[in-house]
Amino acid sequence: MKFAILAAGEGSRLAQEGVELPKPLVKINGEAMIDRLIRIFKDNGAEEIVIITNNLTPLTQNHLRDLQTKDESIKLIVKTTPSSMHSFYELKPLIGNGKFCLTTVDTIFREKEFGEYIDAFKAYEGDGMMAVTDYIDDEKPLYISTDAEMNITGFHDSLENFAASEPGKDGKSVCKYISGGIYCLNEKAFTTLDKCINSGMSRMRNFQRQLVFDGLKLKAYQLSKILDVDHASDIKKAESFLKS
Repeated sequence: MKFAILAAGEGSRLAQEGVELPKPLVKINGEAMIDRLIRIFKDNGAEEIVIITNNLTPLTQNHLRDLQTKDESIKLIVKTTPSSMHSFYELKPLIGNGKFCLTTVDTIFREKEFGEYIDAFKAYEGDGMMAVTDYIDDEKPLYISTDAEMNITGFHDSLENFAASEPGKDGKSVCKYISGGIYCLNEKAFTTLDKCINSGMSRMRNFQRQLVFDGLKLKAYQLSKILDVDHASDIKKAESFLKS
């Protein structure tokens, strides 16, 4: 199984708050975030790890190229893209067919829970399994509605959007989770991705909504807590969480 990392964002909020390193190299408990993901992915049997970073941060490029010289399973694309969905699209040829796990570079989670999630996805016969959490500490969370079996019925920008949606009206869906920025999918997702790109869409949340519209069978998998590192204060939050 292949793993993929979206690391092409600018990390502008961190920079504005005085964090000098580019986001992928920001250290959590002494380990760069991108190194942590690579290590965890290798621990979970990654055949290859494909990464996209932008061409505006030579520090990140140099770091990843150095890792490549030591580990041939790491594949790298350097390209500045307009959105995370476009970054995903650039990785598509390297991901190829079969099951894969895609994540943003700043997702912080417990390693044991992640391993259990990957094992569950490997055994799952549907089209995708999204990591979710009921811990909400995000400026613009993407809410996920599910049925009683944790099948995903929709993606919503707010609880109000969910309440107004058709899945919310049937009385069978609840909306208590948000997206954790970790997506386990199979190659069927690429048909939807192509459709999104060709129609001028952007943002991963719109891609996820389209997956539901296209009828892919998606399941939510709950992790106790998933953090994003968007602000300088999030670094200490992440360190405390992983030590707890």
